Amino acid sequence: MTPGEQLEKFFAKYEPSVAAMAKKALGKMRKLVPGANEMVYDNYNALVIGFVPGERPSDVVFSIAVYPNYTNLFFAQGKGLPDPEKRLQGAGKQVRSIRLESAATLDEPEVRELIRVALEHAKVPIDPKQKPRMEIRAVAKKQRPRQVRMK
Repeated sequence: MTPGEQLEKFFAKYEPSVAAMAKKALGKMRKLVPGANEMVYDNYNALVIGFVPGERPSDVVFSIAVYPNYTNLFFAQGKGLPDPEKRLQGAGKQVRSIRLESAATLDEPEVRELIRVALEHAKVPIDPKQKPRMEIRAVAKKQRPRQVRMK
C-alpha cells in the first residue's frame, strides 16, 4: 500500500465531514508549502501530517492535526511570530496553533501572512523546488475513537 493509500485509510476513520475538511486543508497546505515532505503519524489522540524540509522530524515547520471534531494547524516554531491579529493560540515553549473552522481559514490574509513569515523564519528552510515525499512515520496500536459518539 502506498503512503497516500494509507493516509486515505486513516481519514476513513473520521466522520465524512471532518475528513473532507481536513483533506481540503491538506490540499491547500500542499500549495502553500511547495516542496515540503509530509510525515504522517496516526497517533493516540489525532492524525498528524507534518510538513518538513527534509528527513528530520525535529525540523517540522507546520502540521495539520485532525481530531474527532476539529482540525488544527500547528506552527511548530510559532513562538515569537508576529501576530498582530492574535490568531495564534498556545503558550508553550515553541508551538502555536490555529483552529481551522473550515479549510477556508487558510485563505484568510492574516493566516497566509503567518504561514509566509513562519516559512521565512524556519530554522531549516523548505526548498520549494524539491520533489515532496510522504512517509508514514508511526501508527499507534491504541487510539482514541476518531468519531464523536452521540449520547
